[in-house]
Amino acid sequence: MRPIQVLPSILAADFASLGAEVEAATKAGADQIHVDVMDGHFVPNISFGPALVQAIRPHSMQPFDVHLMVAPVDAWLVPFAAAGADRLTVHVEAGPHLHRTLQAIRGLGKQAGVALTPGTPASAVAPVLDLVDLICVMTVNTGFGGQKFIAAMLPKIAELRAMTAGRVIDIEVDGGVTAHNAGEIAQAGGNLLVAGSSVFKDGPSAYAANVKAIRDAAESARGIRV
Repeated sequence: MRPIQVLPSILAADFASLGAEVEAATKAGADQIHVDVMDGHFVPNISFGPALVQAIRPHSMQPFDVHLMVAPVDAWLVPFAAAGADRLTVHVEAGPHLHRTLQAIRGLGKQAGVALTPGTPASAVAPVLDLVDLICVMTVNTGFGGQKFIAAMLPKIAELRAMTAGRVIDIEVDGGVTAHNAGEIAQAGGNLLVAGSSVFKDGPSAYAANVKAIRDAAESARGIRV
């Protein structure tokens, strides 16, 4: 099984002090920092650009997991790679040339991820399994933080875990992840848990406890003593 990791999403952090928030999340036990990039076109919101990623990159040594909710996406691969992304995740739904886009990400020396919105079946990633390090299952509708987890996505997580058996591919779950549902996510096969509001709620003094609660729930569901 791929190891459980918790990835705080800075979409839920305090935008007025993002550098300090990234540092606090890292000290709280974040395995990676998740950056949601929205363009106001592919999704109905606008968030961060490459300059922001470059600005916060010195505030953490942990990998930056950059989720590009952008279409068309190819023009943004080089800028975000240069800004400090360690992984670039693109959407199946964002364009007709997914295979070429994933090849381009690999060509930049970055890990490649592919994301599925709730309405897209797991089978959509079957043709590109040899090119991905991660499959991201969106468990909310893309575009806004703080939404409720869509439990109907759990069978999709399980299907993808079965599809990727024998491959070194992480299954990331993004949207509405909390300590209350982390166990069932882990049981279904998710191992990278993106958590925004459930980590950044209650201020920096609570971040470590929030990260630990999510991790403990997921590992306990796997039978790992916590």
